[in-house]
Amino acid sequence: QVQLVESGGGLVQAGGSMRLSCAASGRTFSSYAMGWFRQAPGKEREFVASISWSGTSTYYVDSVKGRFTISRDNAKNTVYLQMNGLKPEDTAVYYCAASRSVYYRPYDPRYDMDYWGKGTLVTVPS
Repeated sequence: QVQLVESGGGLVQAGGSMRLSCAASGRTFSSYAMGWFRQAPGKEREFVASISWSGTSTYYVDSVKGRFTISRDNAKNTVYLQMNGLKPEDTAVYYCAASRSVYYRPYDPRYDMDYWGKGTLVTVPS
């Protein structure tokens, strides 16, 4: 069992930056692919970014490419989401997730996330 705890959310002005962290419990963190998802008010949860177990493979949703960076520190059992150039449409609850697969390809039904955090709210006022 893996427990995920997100931190770093809050209020940030448009154009600003914020880094989210996700601390994972368990000794097998380094073998899991990790991801960030978000759910805006009144919308379905959507994929934001994912990273493979080694950190060498990453995926992003088009709307955040060039602005967000996902990274991980396996020694600290932590995955990060660096968010730059934030926009009001980035306002959402951000969820950390872990997959027992070493890779996670979004929108591919062969891949799934197995563990989820409770989320952290990011608000970017317009």
